[in-house]
Amino acid sequence: MSMLELRQVSRSYGQGDAEVHALREVSLTADEGEMVAVMGPSGSGKSTLLTIAGTLEAPTSGEVLIAGQPVSRASRNTKARLRRRVIGYVFQDFNLLPGLTAAENVSLPLELDGVSARKARVPGLRGLERLGLRERAAHYPDQLSGGERQRVAIARAMVGERRLLLADEPSGALDSTNAQAVMRLLLDACKVGGMTAVVVTHDAQLASWADRVVFLRDGQVTDQTAAAPGPESLFTQERHQ
Repeated sequence: MSMLELRQVSRSYGQGDAEVHALREVSLTADEGEMVAVMGPSGSGKSTLLTIAGTLEAPTSGEVLIAGQPVSRASRNTKARLRRRVIGYVFQDFNLLPGLTAAENVSLPLELDGVSARKARVPGLRGLERLGLRERAAHYPDQLSGGERQRVAIARAMVGERRLLLADEPSGALDSTNAQAVMRLLLDACKVGGMTAVVVTHDAQLASWADRVVFLRDGQVTDQTAAAPGPESLFTQERHQ
């Protein structure tokens, strides 16, 4: 089953001579348990694709379906509920709330969805522990390094029963060791937990973890290909031994 489907999605900004076409009739699917990497030069439309897939922005034309349901013209409340319960989003600038601790930032989506702070703290701490940040749970964002803030943002995107993860350069602030650890975690969530992940990246090595790589240029899909054998092959073998 396709968890995410974009059908002939276009997005334009401005009018007349100032009109800019960020996406031009882009079609893309990502199935349950699949990781898809999106690559392309700066300005190719990668981030716009993610914001539209995550219901943060509406397409100018075309349709977005999540778990088979059209969402482009859904109400604001419906979209907000999807982002709390179904969609996890990792932003390039992290978007952590400075007045909340790491644990509070991670558990916030659950609290917004009606879970008590005490109950939400348990999966929040579990998410931090999976990313090696349990001892930083009580620290505020300005007390964390860039790499730590990035991992907190990833933990927040994965908390609860999220089924679709959209990540914009998730390894951008991470060293190679932590980047590998994050990709292992995402792959595990896909292959074992059934989550779907769409990951925007400039890093070909990171893209090699994905099942499929989609290439964008000037707002259009120019190619789609199965990722070359990479670290994920060894990981999959290890999971089944």
